[in-house]
Amino acid sequence: MVVEVKKVGVIGAGQMGNGIAHVSALSGFDVVLHDIDQERIDSGLASINGNMARQISKGTITEEDRDLALTRIKTSNDVAALSDADLVVEAVSENEQVKRKVFQSVCPILRPDAILGTNTSSISITRLASATDRPEKFIGIHFMNPVPVMELVELVRGIATSDETFEISKAYTLGLNKTIAVSEDFPAFMVNRILLPMINEAIYTLYEGVGSVEAIDTAMRLGANHPMGPLQLADFIGLDTCLSIMQVLYEGLADSKYRPCPLLVKYVEAGWLGRKTQRGFYDYRGEVPVPTR
Repeated sequence: MVVEVKKVGVIGAGQMGNGIAHVSALSGFDVVLHDIDQERIDSGLASINGNMARQISKGTITEEDRDLALTRIKTSNDVAALSDADLVVEAVSENEQVKRKVFQSVCPILRPDAILGTNTSSISITRLASATDRPEKFIGIHFMNPVPVMELVELVRGIATSDETFEISKAYTLGLNKTIAVSEDFPAFMVNRILLPMINEAIYTLYEGVGSVEAIDTAMRLGANHPMGPLQLADFIGLDTCLSIMQVLYEGLADSKYRPCPLLVKYVEAGWLGRKTQRGFYDYRGEVPVPTR
């Protein structure tokens, strides 16, 4: 039985996955970063290098810390590379069907005692666990973005998650020098249950013509002391992710107050997903972001 996490597998080398690999390796865990796309793996490693370089420039880590951490990270586009991991964290897109396919492919190759975690930001842990062969060893480990910077991790137990799985996952998370908030398994958990309706309301405020993109973001930065405006934050999160979370809230809680703003839907349909596509509520293709409305 796993009594302590020593080797961590991460599925998905995107922004969240490479961030989880980054903090795990810096904290002394051996890491296998898996993605089916080699280009995404290469991009993920470049991001880790760049983010660690920024940490060195700020004095939060040393060059020796970075060099040692990088030796702990192995990569593979073959899921079989995760076969000896103590804990595997799934960090693919916020789409339930995609996550289920990942679990179906990875469960047969995992050790029977390995813990399987998901970085979902909104989807039912209990429902995702039912797609695996180990619901008692399944747990939500929701990191915040960007992972190397944000201190909080939400731990979310499904109905079948064992006490042992929770305690081992808790020890791993604390080993990353993160602060834990334990959430019940309700749609969007705590952070996004509160944050995303606020962002959605900001989009409604834009949609109804109450204020411009710039006015809304300025109002919330200076009037509510938010570090960035809600529309800027939506672009940073990804408008497709924002829409997915609002749909989970709307369908899971059956309350009209969670209805996704039609303007958010329109932007996603247009492929304007925020920073990752260079256009969202701001256009990032120039030297300075310019509001699109």
